[in-house]
Amino acid sequence: MGVASNVLKVARKLGVQGGTIFLGRGSIHNRLLEFLQINEERKEIVTMIVEYELASDILKGISKHMRFDKPHHGIAFSLPVTEFTGHKNTIEKKAGSVEMKDSGYKIIYVVVDRGMAELVVESANKAGAKGGTVLNARGAGIHEARKLFSVEVEPEKEEVFIIVKTEMKDGIVKSIKDDLRLEEPGHGIIFVMDVNEVHGLHE
Repeated sequence: MGVASNVLKVARKLGVQGGTIFLGRGSIHNRLLEFLQINEERKEIVTMIVEYELASDILKGISKHMRFDKPHHGIAFSLPVTEFTGHKNTIEKKAGSVEMKDSGYKIIYVVVDRGMAELVVESANKAGAKGGTVLNARGAGIHEARKLFSVEVEPEKEEVFIIVKTEMKDGIVKSIKDDLRLEEPGHGIIFVMDVNEVHGLHE
């Protein structure tokens, strides 16, 4: 723990004004660790919003300083943001104004009931994924629920995101949808987003 703070320090030196750190967990695929039932590792996730023109250099700088070229040192990726307003900055991208890169990867995002996240990861791995990151979704207060795409994400929900090669996306999405029966009401939601650039993935 504490590595995320180092990431933010590096990012600030590269021109990023700030970011948000939150915790998740990921599954480690090792038979001995699975047998010992300690095949989970804690993860720190850092989110930062930056201008598109700077994102690539910042990702490369963070990847270099944090040695993401070595396995299990972490990954860094960027996602397109349509509009952002906050503090003193406003970033607005008009449709077609910026040509996005084709990184060859997609991010699959799934929201399910608590306790079902591991089944999501297992289903994705069965279809060729290499693991995923699980986040616990919590409301801001006892009577409040966080909303994600107009769907209430209450404290008993879990969020899973998985980065996969574009050509594997359809098979992995189908596997998760079928195994978790996501087309039935109340079983969860799944959506896919483009990834502009990614560092630290090791095949």
